[in-house]
Amino acid sequence: MSRRNRRNQLNIAKVAIWSVLIIALLTVVLVIGIALGDRKNKDNTAGSSDLYVNGTPIDETGNVPGVQGASNDTEGSVESGGASGTLFEESSAASPGQVGTGENDVASKPDDSTSVPPITDPEILWATKDWGLGFGNPGDKPTGVAGIDVMKQYNAFFVTDNEEKVLYLTFDCGYENGNTGVILDVLKKHNVPATFFVVGHYLKTAPDMVKRMVEEGHTVGNHTYSHPDMSTISDEASFRKEMEDVSNLFKEVTGTEMAPYYRPPQGKYCLANLQMAKDLGYYTFFWSIAHMDWDVNNQPSHEKAINTIMNRTHPGAIVLLHVISKTNGEILDDLLTKWEEMGYTFRPLSDFTE
Repeated sequence: MSRRNRRNQLNIAKVAIWSVLIIALLTVVLVIGIALGDRKNKDNTAGSSDLYVNGTPIDETGNVPGVQGASNDTEGSVESGGASGTLFEESSAASPGQVGTGENDVASKPDDSTSVPPITDPEILWATKDWGLGFGNPGDKPTGVAGIDVMKQYNAFFVTDNEEKVLYLTFDCGYENGNTGVILDVLKKHNVPATFFVVGHYLKTAPDMVKRMVEEGHTVGNHTYSHPDMSTISDEASFRKEMEDVSNLFKEVTGTEMAPYYRPPQGKYCLANLQMAKDLGYYTFFWSIAHMDWDVNNQPSHEKAINTIMNRTHPGAIVLLHVISKTNGEILDDLLTKWEEMGYTFRPLSDFTE
């Protein structure tokens, strides 16, 4: 065989080898792309709840698709609140970028016009969730990780089901650091009612402030005695103790009965816990407006806080603010003024229970 022929055969072999390598590489890339696409689709499907039962995502109504009580409601991102590092509570509930952050808007809202069958599956009832919200356009009501009708089954609320321009102010009280008095002064100036959710520590260390809340016509609700993750409490006796220790201490401090209003610490809950609260005679209140106000070492600027709250303002909102926030105390007067100029009025949470 001539040298030229051998060279040609060698070149052909090289081309064949490279062709095989390229095809193999493209196949690997294609497989990885398909896998990532499937994962992204799963994340988009379940991202609003971050909750699974046997590997199946639970939708924002609190149900597993295809299981009794499930609906086709869909929701986008989730925002929670927390002092422990998520979004709207003393501890946390979701992470930034989830519902409530406003960074991930939702395209649609659940239709709450259809009644939802009771949920009976134990795995769903005991599955832990972080309260969160999905925001659409400014001024629109957000969607919750559970729909309005589902929450109503458990005497739980986060927003009204009408378009009346009413706001419900609520404050979570973990400890006193000098801001509550300022907040009460502003509420008194505007003649605005509010509900303060207190823990045992607050009642023990700031009894005079709690007395003032009552004397000035505000409502005081139950935020549990020790601020635990209530969704991990499976027996009613322990659940009851967390609630009763607060209500009993409140009566010692004020001489009056505590309102049967409950806010789960960190926004963490499961449907079974909501049922426990209902069985104890409580109404559970989440929220539909909040901002990242709980970190005393990283307070938002006045401008950022006001812009965030104003962009999320909508009819029938339950507003969550923390009394430990210096920013809240400093901007509350401006907030109330702006809301009043927008035509909003302020009502007590009893609107939901009467």
